Amino acid sequence: MARRLTTKDKIKSLLRVTSSAATIFTGVCLYQGNERFYDEIAMPLIRLSDPEVAHKFAINAIQWGFRGAPKLEDSTILKSSLWGIDFENPLGMAAGFDKQGEAVKGLHEMGFSFVEIGNRWSITPKPQPGNPKPRVFRLKEDNAIINRYGFNSDGHESVWKRLKAVRNDPHFVGVIGVNLGKNKLSVDPTKDYTDGIEKFNDVADYFVINVSSPNTPGLRDLQNKKNLEHLLIKVNETRQSLHRKIPLLLKLAPDLTDSERQDVADVVQNSKSKVDGLIISNTTIERKNLKTLHQGETGGLSGAPLTEISTMMIADMYKRTHGSIPIIGVGGIFSGSDAYDKIKAGASLIQIYTSFIYQGPPVISRIKRELSELIEKDGFTCISDAIGKNSSIKQILK
Repeated sequence: MARRLTTKDKIKSLLRVTSSAATIFTGVCLYQGNERFYDEIAMPLIRLSDPEVAHKFAINAIQWGFRGAPKLEDSTILKSSLWGIDFENPLGMAAGFDKQGEAVKGLHEMGFSFVEIGNRWSITPKPQPGNPKPRVFRLKEDNAIINRYGFNSDGHESVWKRLKAVRNDPHFVGVIGVNLGKNKLSVDPTKDYTDGIEKFNDVADYFVINVSSPNTPGLRDLQNKKNLEHLLIKVNETRQSLHRKIPLLLKLAPDLTDSERQDVADVVQNSKSKVDGLIISNTTIERKNLKTLHQGETGGLSGAPLTEISTMMIADMYKRTHGSIPIIGVGGIFSGSDAYDKIKAGASLIQIYTSFIYQGPPVISRIKRELSELIEKDGFTCISDAIGKNSSIKQILK
């Protein structure tokens, strides 16, 4: 004779059913990239945890395959070619998210056209732990993040092995940028960068020389004219000696003065110290009109407070270089409109980081969809036609 279920048994059974249903519902919403689910449930829950722990969890989840539905085919209006590389769309993941080259394939599958590898913001030759924790802070009311990671890095060898494995995967089709930096205690910073050029020459699609992070002592000094010219001449000499001539980009800080910007423009247009592109911009050390707790923490500020600053700098550098050097625009892109402003200011490609941290995977498709609609609305047939159309700062700030 069957045992009669007690109230306790019924409650346990109900909990098992409802928890299973909740798990299935959550899985489906995450897989389908349900924007409302991410906005109202998933991301608020993630933000309850420590920012660095949440970041590591996100990298692991992407590695394990929890990365949402396969990306939809991008609109043909978003396709472009730059440095001999074909980009399915202009949206890339900025350096700082996949610090050690662990989630390259997953990020491409989520819809990014290119992924830049490097600690926020670079890979260093030797492994180093970075700054003491806590070293990253959410500024929720400002849609911003402050970090002072300090180039925590697994080092060249470990990251190269991961990228080599990705390149050896016959199913992988994607663009990889490698962001290079110097070790904190390096006695020869130039050699750190040239070593990186040599090490990653067979796995990178483009290189980024990062001299603009605020979290490594003395690094931003490499942006002054004499030091930058010396560094880029040596890097170019190394690049020319290798069998693959990988495009070379320079990442700039948004805090450069007018004269410093002109010095950079002069250096990067010189035949011996030239670069193939600029990334504008890195994080800022400015703290203007912030509302949130942690605003006084040292480190680089990214996110919405950087939106206007980076767009203005893109327009400025586009004009100083006469549009001759392609620009990747990054800083405070949360919508298709933000992205379009940077493209009209002079950016050929764009990158996000903070908006992905706050909004999750749905932001990828939304930015691309909104951007396509804006380009079509203005009557352009391809994204390249819109580059630099509003490079006047006054037009941008209307």
